[in-house]
This record gives sequence, C-alpha cells and structure tokens, in this order.
Amino acid sequence: MNQPFNELSKISEIVTEFPKASDLFKTYRIDFCCGGNRPLIDAIEEKNLPKDEILTKLNTLYQETKLSNEVVIDFKEASSSDLIDHIISKHHRFLNEELPQLSPYVTKVMRVHGETQPHLVRLHKLFFDLKTELEQHTWKEESVDFKLILEYEKNPTEENYKKLSKVVNELENEHSSAGDILKELREITNDYTPPMEACGTYRLVYQRLEALEADTFQHIHLENNILFKRAIVRA
Repeated sequence: MNQPFNELSKISEIVTEFPKASDLFKTYRIDFCCGGNRPLIDAIEEKNLPKDEILTKLNTLYQETKLSNEVVIDFKEASSSDLIDHIISKHHRFLNEELPQLSPYVTKVMRVHGETQPHLVRLHKLFFDLKTELEQHTWKEESVDFKLILEYEKNPTEENYKKLSKVVNELENEHSSAGDILKELREITNDYTPPMEACGTYRLVYQRLEALEADTFQHIHLENNILFKRAIVRA
C-alpha cells in the first residue's frame, strides 16, 4: 500500500495535503497549527507516542478517504481571495456566533460549581481572555490584514512586503497566544471530561469548548500554514 506520509513529513504539510488528518492529530494532542512546522517524529518523540500506530492510522485513513470519493476542498490550490472568503464565512462567522452564545453558560457553571471545583474559575478567566483576543483578532483581520494580503498580490512592492511581513508575524503571535489558552483549557478540564455528577449545563460547556477548540485549530492552520505562508513567499 502506498504510504504518502512518514515520520519526517511536516505536520502542517500533512494537514494541508490531507485535512482529515487534523482529526487524528487531535486525538493524540499533536499541535498541527501553531506548532505544525516540524517533522511528525518530533511531536511523537516529545509526547512519547506510538510511532507505528500513528503512521499506520494516518496512512490508512488517507487511503480510505481516497477510496470513498469524498469531496475534499483543496485549500492549497484555492486562490487567496477564495481562501479568505472561506475563513470569514466559516470560521469567523462561527466565532462571531458561538463566543457570545457560550459566554453566559461559562459564567453560570462557574457561579454554581466554582466553590467546590475551583478549576472552573480558571476556566472562566481563560475563556473570556480567549473571547476578547479572538474578537479583536478577527475584526483586525477583516478590516486591515486580509486586505493587505490581497493588495500585496496585486502590487508586490518592497514597502508592501515589509508591511505584510510585520502583520503576518503579529498574527502568528496572536495565534500562538490563543493556542496556548486552548491547550490550558483542555488540560484543566481533563480533555473535556466532565465529572460523573455534572449537570446538563456543565456538560454543554465542555462539549462546546471542545468544538470551539476544533474549529479554531483548523482556522489557525488555514491561515498560518497556507494563507500566510503563501503571502510572504517571494517569487
């Protein structure tokens, strides 16, 4: 059987070539967005993960997906304009709707259970820090940064390149900050595993935070590893 990916394949490039790999990497807590610019073996050894098991599952999943004729969007081949439209319509829209809707539930769970489960107080702070960061970040992307990317494609002057390089560096740092918050949220919630006696709202918060993590990691991957990388590459 053809094995398109090996231990030296870069994590970000695996997910770019095969987006469903992100689901497998999440189960092993392998960072494919902010920490994706390194060989897969580095993450495997860092976390002491089963190398052969991961490579077998990854390549098997790839072959099964190909055989199923499942339609997968090739973001690598999409234009920057189309990729930006996708990011805004899918990921920014998700954040704009989900963050304010989830906020009161996070607060309610802290108020009801925080005294006996103090990690929920920390969860509350982390969530609202993340909410503020993401709201400001997406607004800035839509109003300034994405326009600069498209402008540089049309007018690749040295001045525009310097502006763009600075913007990309700032955005990637913001992504790293958001990624760190999400990783801590997963850690303090024991991989979003609620207590046996948890009420419905408690369970709802964990489920929706995990969904928020999944969408945000995919969002960051598309920007860091495809859109930004393409934008600052010189011909």
